[in-house]
Amino acid sequence: MKNVVITGTSRGIGFELAKMFAKNDCRVLALSRNTKPLDDFNHKNITTISVDLSLAEDIKKAVSFVNSNWKKVDILVNNAGKLINKPFTELTSEDFLEVYKINVFAVAELTKNLIPFLQKESHVVTVSSMGGIQGSMKFPGLAAYSSAKGAVITLSELLAEEYKEQQIAFNVLALGAVQTEMLEEAFPGYKAPLSATEMADYIYNFALTGNKFYNGKVLQVSSSTP
Repeated sequence: MKNVVITGTSRGIGFELAKMFAKNDCRVLALSRNTKPLDDFNHKNITTISVDLSLAEDIKKAVSFVNSNWKKVDILVNNAGKLINKPFTELTSEDFLEVYKINVFAVAELTKNLIPFLQKESHVVTVSSMGGIQGSMKFPGLAAYSSAKGAVITLSELLAEEYKEQQIAFNVLALGAVQTEMLEEAFPGYKAPLSATEMADYIYNFALTGNKFYNGKVLQVSSSTP
């Protein structure tokens, strides 16, 4: 059984992804503020821990579980995201910090703390956005969100280089529009071509096999704009 850590599992892609891994005989550690959706799903392969990823002490709760119960992590999916949609002149430093805490700092902190448990052929997959891709179409109101998603791409490229000797793979999936609650917050009324379940299926397969083909890469997973 593979050991899989997933963040942002209370809804959308993360929720579907946790169920998918669990149903396919993987042990899942599901991290989100709200654990009720997966607690209600009640699968023997899923352990939920309520964490605020912006708090280092909460991340340590997850690391403590891994240390006590697993000793190794095969797959880490950094899926949790925070979006604030405001005109640039209305964005405060606190808004930027709030977005970066989840989309960048938490990714770095959780990954750093799990490095001792990542072994040869482990795969770290970070979910970014097409908005973080240089040269892609950009949208008003998403200055904090899209710039954070760009930062995490560069972070993953650097980690792939730093840990290539250990053969730990770091890759990024820059997603286009997926029908989730977050998309509705960014683009009210827009109907995406993909459901959360469909995208979760793609990420599930990539997490299991993508490290055989890619390391330090950013794959653009988008069939539409936004």
